[in-house]
Amino acid sequence: MSISNAMINALSGLGAASRSADVIAANVANALTQGYARRELQVSARTLGGNGTGVRVDGVARAVNQAVLNDKRLADAESAAASHRSRFQLRIETAIGQPGDGRSLGGRIAALEAAFTQASSRPDSEARLTGIVTSAQGLAGAFHVLQSEIQTARMEADAAIARQVTLLNDSLAGVDRLNAQIIAERASGRDPSALMDERQALVDRIAEIVPLREIARDREQIALFTTGGAMLLEGSPVKVGFAQMGVITPDMNLTSGSVSGLTLNGAAIVSTDEGVLGGGALGAALAIRDELAPALQAQIDAMARNLIERFSNPAVDATLLPGQPGLLTDAGAGFDVVNEVGLAGRIAVSAVVDPMQGGALWRLRDGIGAMAPGEVGDARRLIALSDALSAPQVPASGAFIGAARSAAGLVADILSQVASARQGEEARASHATAVQEALTAQHLENGVDSDAELQRLLLVEEAFAANARVIQTMDELLQQIIRL
Repeated sequence: MSISNAMINALSGLGAASRSADVIAANVANALTQGYARRELQVSARTLGGNGTGVRVDGVARAVNQAVLNDKRLADAESAAASHRSRFQLRIETAIGQPGDGRSLGGRIAALEAAFTQASSRPDSEARLTGIVTSAQGLAGAFHVLQSEIQTARMEADAAIARQVTLLNDSLAGVDRLNAQIIAERASGRDPSALMDERQALVDRIAEIVPLREIARDREQIALFTTGGAMLLEGSPVKVGFAQMGVITPDMNLTSGSVSGLTLNGAAIVSTDEGVLGGGALGAALAIRDELAPALQAQIDAMARNLIERFSNPAVDATLLPGQPGLLTDAGAGFDVVNEVGLAGRIAVSAVVDPMQGGALWRLRDGIGAMAPGEVGDARRLIALSDALSAPQVPASGAFIGAARSAAGLVADILSQVASARQGEEARASHATAVQEALTAQHLENGVDSDAELQRLLLVEEAFAANARVIQTMDELLQQIIRL
């Protein structure tokens, strides 16, 4: 090997060692940076005329296991969706309350049953009759609070959909912009790895909203598709459309068009958790607004209907005229079967038994439709009202178990349904989180290991010193030749 070839080899080695030290320093500096992918210097042997002429730096590669990353993103979406659903179910379960809590729905029914029992033992006592009115008003108020909680959850889900759609559109635009910048960086001979890190972080953000797959394209470009089959980015990003509602009432639903669905580039799509954009946080918010909350609203409406019908039965109070409401009413009127939606928010105590509304307490004892007071010691109708509350009945509507149940039993059914759904979502969330953590750990195995990087740095230093020693030796040989 000639002196000139030795010098060329050593100089190329110095350059590669210097570049490798820069890469290692960047890895160590970004060991805790979110979305940073470990860099690896790519080198190859350089030859000229069949002879080795040193080492060539081919570039810097990002160490990413794309298959693991894709699976991790799917787990991120599943975990986000299950967490949203379980929090909603827990919220409604808390609003219904546990049976031992006097402020719960079950506790209010128990209080009304106790008030009937106390009044039937002293039907002449206005204080005990007042206790019935107070307990019935507390029960109606519990339904109002529960409906308000459900509709508030729907409005919050609607607002969450709007936020997620905005974030999705902004992130897709950001990925498209970074795709263009990466092409420009490569064309100018610069390293686009930092831009690719930024793009990966944006895709990770999108993956929590909508489960997706990243597909590699030429010139280090990427395309994004949802697992439901929607194209999010292929050359240019799609535009997801949504219109947030200010107020949502129980009668508003997606089928009637009274709440907004999703669009892709202006075209309407199936806006459910099973749709093309379902499966992540966005799908969970859609499910809460359009499926889970309306189903619970229907259950408490059916419960309210059952209570109204128990007390408006002429077999319980023979003084009632056809269609005349009993102790509990639909906003003061009789119940209409075509207007059940939202009944839980309208259920109210009849004004004719409430002295604060111009009514008279004696109608509880003598009949809602009675024209004049009867015997003050007659407890037959009070006992009939109490029996009506505890009598087993099959509800005329609602997704109950189908067996005859008392009013307290129906509340227990609703609470059981919500608790079972919450436990199921928590189990789903726990499984998704376990998968997510396992895939995250596997993904991080390709991340920066500071100890390993420092060991590599020692090897680089040795290579740098060896190449420097070769150059020094060649310089000494040249000096000797000059002195000859």
